[in-house]
Amino acid sequence: MPFLNDMLADTQRRKLDTEALRTETLAAEDVVGAHRTSGSGGFVSRFRFDVDLIAHLLQREIIGQPDAVTAVIDMLRIVRADIADPRRPLYTSLLLGPTGVGKTELVRVLARAIHGDADALCRVDMNTLSQEHYAAAISGAPPGYVGSKEGRTILDQEKIEGTSDKPGIVLFDELEKASPEVVLSLLNIFDNGILTTASGERTYSFRNAIIFMTSNLGAEELRREAEAAENPFHRLFQRGTHRERAEAIAQKALLKKFPPEFVNRIDHVDVFDWIDRADVDTLISLELEKLNRRLAKHLCHIELAPSLRDHIAQEGFDRQFGARSLRRAVRRFVEIPFARYFLGSGSVQEELHPFVAEYRHGEVTFRSGTIQDRSEHVRN
Repeated sequence: MPFLNDMLADTQRRKLDTEALRTETLAAEDVVGAHRTSGSGGFVSRFRFDVDLIAHLLQREIIGQPDAVTAVIDMLRIVRADIADPRRPLYTSLLLGPTGVGKTELVRVLARAIHGDADALCRVDMNTLSQEHYAAAISGAPPGYVGSKEGRTILDQEKIEGTSDKPGIVLFDELEKASPEVVLSLLNIFDNGILTTASGERTYSFRNAIIFMTSNLGAEELRREAEAAENPFHRLFQRGTHRERAEAIAQKALLKKFPPEFVNRIDHVDVFDWIDRADVDTLISLELEKLNRRLAKHLCHIELAPSLRDHIAQEGFDRQFGARSLRRAVRRFVEIPFARYFLGSGSVQEELHPFVAEYRHGEVTFRSGTIQDRSEHVRN
């Protein structure tokens, strides 16, 4: 009986964990259904998804990176038109830039926009493959070693191959932290879209997949360039645009770290900009939207008064740490105070209850109602 109780408790825990993840990973809209009803455009293609719908979601959630978003949308048009080279992956892209600017988030949003789930991708954290012998995690153990006959790797074949009408998505995160041997094991994938394990027992096909890599290479040089670009006197003595200089910095950093034959197999390098102060308010709104999705199970909804929104922007904006710094500020000035307030009230909501969070005299307070209610009261 104790064993059976443990199994039931574990099943219940997994169910609750899955439910908690739904608000973070699943799309709020039925994007999968929307893709099914999208028109074919009068041409024959093995892929069926609405590029305009995906573009809308990317532009709404990836802030301050218009060039990178445009590059991904253009890539999706190639895939949707079904004119990519069938002997290679559909597209191979390296997302380069500082931490906290949305590189990994872009891939997750794309997975949610196509498959309805932000986790519907094969993600490989390259920082866990920092030693030479970890190349076997990608290509499998060679003959004569334990596990060679099974051809086991850390790759998820189902997520790599996608579905019959939608591409798979693969993410090699933090590429520069992997050992050179691990990086070189990707060459065949980029070149012909096929990975055969070292034992020859198993073959993975990436020909129906979009491959992304992320890296922080050249981040410090890009930061200095971004700061210099804001100085009008500095711009007078610089050749080319800020974008051209950033791309040159990225290319130099790549060739310094990786061999030319590896860099030459990447279809496109997207250089992400540092988070700009003008984007802070939009980023705060996105973080608040995520929080409200989590609060929906408690029938609560929070709005931020201008006083608190300004305080979060002032305390949370840090160009060096990007959106993650703002996320920490939202946790410090909204999530923690509301959790304290909510648990202290001891009340259970029976219908959706709105709250306004305000910042007064160095303290965060909450009141029932909406910002619009207060505005109407002032007008009257």
